[in-house]
Amino acid sequence: MTAARALSSPGAIFLDPRGGERALRVSWHQEAEVCVLSLWRDNVCAATFRLAIDEVPDLIALLREGLDLSFASTRASTRAARTA
Repeated sequence: MTAARALSSPGAIFLDPRGGERALRVSWHQEAEVCVLSLWRDNVCAATFRLAIDEVPDLIALLREGLDLSFASTRASTRAARTA
């Protein structure tokens, strides 16, 4: 485990709603042709995953599909509540 360093550009930090200073950091490393996903807690890196750049579109598609299903489910629940 290592202490936090500055994110590469481009990069982003996503905070975990559970708190505890948990975060997901995403950073691009074009020179290595990977996107690094790292899990952080209390400003310490707990784990990393190197995703090959050519696999990133598959991850994005999966996230998009899950988001679409979530919105569809929420819309259906809202409609059902309105008609009840």
